[in-house]
Amino acid sequence: MAELHLHDVSVRFGGLQALSEVNFSLMPGEIVGLIGPNGAGKTTVFNVITGVYNASGGDVVYDGGSLQGLKPYQVLAKGIARTFQNIRLFQNMTALENVMVAQHSRTGCGVLGAIFRTPRQKREEQRIKEKAMEELRFAELEDFADEVASNLPYGHQRRLEIARALASEPSSVLLDEPAAGLNPAESSELMETIRRISGRGINVLMVEHDMKVVMGICQRLVVLDHGVMIAKGNPEEIQKNPAVIEAYLGN
Repeated sequence: MAELHLHDVSVRFGGLQALSEVNFSLMPGEIVGLIGPNGAGKTTVFNVITGVYNASGGDVVYDGGSLQGLKPYQVLAKGIARTFQNIRLFQNMTALENVMVAQHSRTGCGVLGAIFRTPRQKREEQRIKEKAMEELRFAELEDFADEVASNLPYGHQRRLEIARALASEPSSVLLDEPAAGLNPAESSELMETIRRISGRGINVLMVEHDMKVVMGICQRLVVLDHGVMIAKGNPEEIQKNPAVIEAYLGN
């Protein structure tokens, strides 16, 4: 499993300094929370890691190599998958089809194989289907495999996004507000799902505003405010940190 390291990562958009020399690491099987007020730069961190933005300074190193300059699909192929704050499922496709899509970065057959339905292409399609069903079972959604995504309850759609991310066979998963909109029972189920992801040796970096979720499952927290990292440590340390209380937890 791979380690993720952010070294003095800065991002500037014109005259706006979105991130300023952010440093932290993510180790195999670790659950790290990235927290802070709205506009702190949390999603910008995700976008830099996944190749949506290029860092203006510093570097993102994964599995010993720099991610700078890579496109999102190349970062995914390296083993980093993500979900989004707003659900981005293919609403008219089934749950199984949504998860199968994630295997695109792990396929070898080209267009001709698909057109002529070669034996290799058929074997690969079967493997993709089996992998998708495995992740649906992991997310406890196997009974909904043939259900169109738009018909699923909101909490199930959230879990389906996680299943799709896992189907890309990542070694790291970035979860952007996975508990947003969930009721307490669904949040508890989510926490257990994330623990089981970590149990597979997969690194988890999550942005989340639900402090019960964050404090309940994260081994370490990184706190941003206006693009600056103001604290990092275990949940107990962060809860007592005066700068964090003033900027975020005290609100």
